[in-house]
Amino acid sequence: MQSIGRTRTQSRPSRSVNLGGMDYADPKRKRNFVGKVALAAILTTVCILVLKKSSFNYTSPFSLREQGVTHVLVTGGAGYIGSHATLRLLKDGYRVTIVDNLSRGNIGAVKILQELFPEPGRLQFIYADLGDAKAVNKIFSENAFDAVMHFAAVAYVGESTMYPLNTCATYGEPEKMPITEETTQVPINPYGKAKKMAEDMILDFSKTSDMAVMILRYFNVIGSDPEGRLGESPPPELREHGRISGACFDAARGIMPGLKVKGTDYKTHDGTCIRDYIDVTDLVDAHVKALEKAEPGKVGIYNVGTGKGRSVKEFVEACKRATGVAIKVDYLPRRPGDYAEVYSDPTKIRNELNWTARYTDLQESLQVAWRWQKAHRDGYGTPSVMAS
Repeated sequence: MQSIGRTRTQSRPSRSVNLGGMDYADPKRKRNFVGKVALAAILTTVCILVLKKSSFNYTSPFSLREQGVTHVLVTGGAGYIGSHATLRLLKDGYRVTIVDNLSRGNIGAVKILQELFPEPGRLQFIYADLGDAKAVNKIFSENAFDAVMHFAAVAYVGESTMYPLNTCATYGEPEKMPITEETTQVPINPYGKAKKMAEDMILDFSKTSDMAVMILRYFNVIGSDPEGRLGESPPPELREHGRISGACFDAARGIMPGLKVKGTDYKTHDGTCIRDYIDVTDLVDAHVKALEKAEPGKVGIYNVGTGKGRSVKEFVEACKRATGVAIKVDYLPRRPGDYAEVYSDPTKIRNELNWTARYTDLQESLQVAWRWQKAHRDGYGTPSVMAS
């Protein structure tokens, strides 16, 4: 053990001496240590300020109104029509918020849209049920919407007959064709009745509001995104009640043993129902034009169709040609709630919104949709590569 009082003739480097577990450095090293502590404290303070600014005081672009940017709430935006509308809005530079409870929609469609438009402030998805008033109030309190496109609905006629308490078919069985916006609305199935009730509520609300209201009454929707990014993929349990195009494709792919056509004794040229088939791309275009032309305090009501009726038998033959498959067809009795003939007169929407259906070749629209179906055997699951 060294003696503390011992003298040295040789100098040595300064060092700290341990006394009771504490280090006492020489003054020079102490000043260096204090400087490092001060620098660390400054850097910590800066980091905290940055974090506060970027996290704690972060303001979402969806909660702000930005000049030149229109923020559209798309309800049911994960569904067939809603997803195509969202795609078009995003392509046109709109900001979009999708609200969907995914009971009918596909999260896969939302993911595709997010991949196509990854820029911040372009697209957000909110999982919520529009029947939950608290959730709806929260959505509107946290977001600055300029417009709403409402697609969230239960939209199958057959299902509405089985389950009447769900929500097109507002005209019922008209006495005169084609249908204009002035045609009397006398719906004959629960779907049409619920749809008309919704319209009536909107019209009543508009009488005491300066909100711009556009009501689009469209017909049988077919087709898909021409570039193959989106398509129609109903839940398996709803295929029986779905659109005839989906039923045709299921039969062509062998998912179903054949196609069931319900009703061959209607007063039409071949005994099957006649419908106006509107391509989803045209339908979405009508919505965008309606949004552009909407005026505060005014209500616009428009039929969105081709103005031409095609029978179910004609549709089936077009689907056979589009798919190249000899689809087996079973003809069955009428389905409750169906009507013989419905097609539109699109004169008003052409004159007032400058809209005209462009994709009117039935077989071509089905071919476009068929390409997506072939490439997505599992819907929005894993895409597959199939021969054309």
